[in-house]
This record gives sequence, structure tokens and C-alpha cells, in this order.
Amino acid sequence: MALKITEQCINCDVCEPACPNEAIYIGDQHYEIQPDRCTECVGHFDAPQCRRVCPVDCIPDDPAHVETPAQLHEKLLRLRASARDQ
Repeated sequence: MALKITEQCINCDVCEPACPNEAIYIGDQHYEIQPDRCTECVGHFDAPQCRRVCPVDCIPDDPAHVETPAQLHEKLLRLRASARDQ
């Protein structure tokens, strides 16, 4: 399942550099997560790094983007292949 950042975000700037897939970006009001790039850090770390560094605990699962660990791993492989092709 991809993650999302809620309106409780304080724009502290720590989640964006922690994301190995560059899925986090600054939105109109607060940071946001691109669900097509979020793998919950599968293939990189044991747990999502954005959650680990977030001081306000505002990064829940995104029920609109439910994915299994296997699907998250497949997404990671697609992201890596896409990066190689560029």
C-alpha cells in the first residue's frame, strides 16, 4: 500500500530527502507522496523512512492505493528499469 501525507504535516523538510524513490514532493499546502513511486521503502529498508523521520506522525497508509508487498517490489523493479532507460 502506498503511503500518504496528511494535512497535519508541518513542512519540516525531513521526509523528502529520506525517500529512496523520490516519491515525496512539496505540494500546495504540505508535502505529498506520488503513489506511483511509493514502495514503502521495499527493497531499500525494513520500514518506510519517511515515517521513521516524521516528527508529527502524519504519514498513514493510503487506502486508495492498496498494494501487497509483492506488488510494491514489482513497482520498485519498474522504477529501477525506468531509471536505467533514462
